[in-house]
Amino acid sequence: MIRFLQVAQTLTVHHGALAFLLGINALRASEAAAVRIEDYAETLRGHRVLHLVGKGNKPAAMPVTVPVLRVLEACRGQRTSGPLILRPLTGKPVDRRDVYRMVKRIARAAGIPRHISPHSLRHAAITNALDAGVPLRDAQILARHADPRTTEHYDRARGNLDRHGVHFLTAYVAGV
Repeated sequence: MIRFLQVAQTLTVHHGALAFLLGINALRASEAAAVRIEDYAETLRGHRVLHLVGKGNKPAAMPVTVPVLRVLEACRGQRTSGPLILRPLTGKPVDRRDVYRMVKRIARAAGIPRHISPHSLRHAAITNALDAGVPLRDAQILARHADPRTTEHYDRARGNLDRHGVHFLTAYVAGV
């Protein structure tokens, strides 16, 4: 993921913004393509917030971290409204198919031999969050999954006995 994000920023500002929205904010391809400059202009309780409409026409809001904001602002340039990510050659807004092509181009430039899709990046973002110790409920909110069982499928460390809840419960009960 780190290599993918680094290389994306060297291609165009549009590739960089797309990579961060997919790989850090875990957006779906259609959601990333639909992001408008106005969608992340609001600050809420001290956080810059990205407003989007997700799967099933469900509105969602998520914080935009400083690294993500930097690439979004670089992509925005001097524009104050309209679609954020544009086709690098034509300047027209991207669609879902363009998102797939841009991801493929970044992966090729990064020397990633496997097939990488926008969903691969979403999957990696959720998996990386769980691997980093983000609680399942918070990872579910990041992924915007209605059912926590869907998010559980992304957890590679489910069988890790070192992270088993019994350790935390024992420490809590023992007052440690």
